[in-house]
Amino acid sequence: MRLGLGIGWRPELALAIDRRADLGFVELLAENADPRQPLPAPLRRLSERGVAIVVHSIGLSLGGAEPLDPRRLDRLARVAEWAGAACVSDHVSFGRAGARDTGHLLPVPRTEAALAVLCQNVARARRALPVPFAVENIAALFDWPDAEMDEPALLGRLVRETGALLILDVSNLHANAVNLGLDPRAWLLRAPLHRVAYVHVGGGFARGDLWHDTHAHPVPAGALALLRGLGRAVPGAMLERDDRFPAEDEVHRELDAIAAAVALPWSQLPVAAEARAPTAAGDQPELARRQAALVGALLAGESAPAGFDGGRLQVEAEVLAARRHRAATRCRHRR
Repeated sequence: MRLGLGIGWRPELALAIDRRADLGFVELLAENADPRQPLPAPLRRLSERGVAIVVHSIGLSLGGAEPLDPRRLDRLARVAEWAGAACVSDHVSFGRAGARDTGHLLPVPRTEAALAVLCQNVARARRALPVPFAVENIAALFDWPDAEMDEPALLGRLVRETGALLILDVSNLHANAVNLGLDPRAWLLRAPLHRVAYVHVGGGFARGDLWHDTHAHPVPAGALALLRGLGRAVPGAMLERDDRFPAEDEVHRELDAIAAAVALPWSQLPVAAEARAPTAAGDQPELARRQAALVGALLAGESAPAGFDGGRLQVEAEVLAARRHRAATRCRHRR
């Protein structure tokens, strides 16, 4: 599947997107789509001229110990059919635990138990969806204690066991390099690049020693450098912009920078070795308990559960509260 240059489709960017002649695909956010209505005219025109549509979701909570919501899966399948999607994706994260929904992407523990749950949920999503399914690496402000593997190993085993594809977000990788101290180039050397469907590139900003992944600010040079390291190995690469929408010329400059980055010769990053698959479902009740404790602390502003960096968790709680406030404000304005 060769997708080429893409962008996240938003009504605020519809005119700039329509004027961009070299686009190969657009990404539609599932939660913003209404499959009961006709496909919006700008999307229909893009499809008619050969621009592929892919669907991206933020609501499955694939890494949650609780079962996937069958209503969300069913709706996602209907959105995929309605849009004529080439593929559907969601995140290696969780957002629900202990009967609470954060509306926010949280990192999963990198343990055998969490990997087993991820594999079960991704396999279930693949069975429910009419098109190929992909998973995305997320940006995080904190990490779980007692990791049993690093993220490339977890992703490699996840895609091998389930047959899922990978949405590689180089901006999320850049954020984690800043926030968690990892080496992004070493990360890429061990990631399952042979399973990449396409690449996300988005913006953010630094505050203190933390990088905030916002999709509302210019793309950082570090993310573009990582994209250049992949070059022509990338089947597609797209710009994510979800807020503070810039003037059309700035959108085109960022798209031009992404297009230029993937036109360079591939740096021959080796394919990661296949690792063993998880052998059992692991301690799912304990995973559920730990996730519920974390969600409770974030939502209530309580002290961090044992083993967590309390300062980083407090920043995450503030980010979560701000996003929930913005979402509530948008809902009031729509009324």
